[in-house]
Amino acid sequence: MSSAWLDEIKWTEDDLVPVIAQQYDSGRVVMFAWMNRESLALSVSEGFAVYWSRSRQRLWRKGEESGHAQKIIDIQLDCDADVILLKIDQQGGIACHTGRESCFYRTLTAGEWQSTEPVLKDPEMIYK
Repeated sequence: MSSAWLDEIKWTEDDLVPVIAQQYDSGRVVMFAWMNRESLALSVSEGFAVYWSRSRQRLWRKGEESGHAQKIIDIQLDCDADVILLKIDQQGGIACHTGRESCFYRTLTAGEWQSTEPVLKDPEMIYK
């Protein structure tokens, strides 16, 4: 497969692109992360999400520690060619390192962030 499709993406100055991960069957946004060219190409070839960890400065295969990998169903590029949408099947039903289904579990209520979703699995049981 030619990699010309990678050149169509508008990469940031750091050669990254923002990525939204959405559960394919429910439409629920489960997380946001970054990819570089290598991680996006690996995601396409392996069929599972591989991100670029800015904090660790390395490739991060989602689920490498937790087992909660993201099987890619579809990859879409927005109209400005600067955001990727991954439609994924979240393995184990947990995307967040807090043990929740989604990283978006806090809602602004009366000027305060309120946790509105349960922890499905204690993070200490997920990460060893």
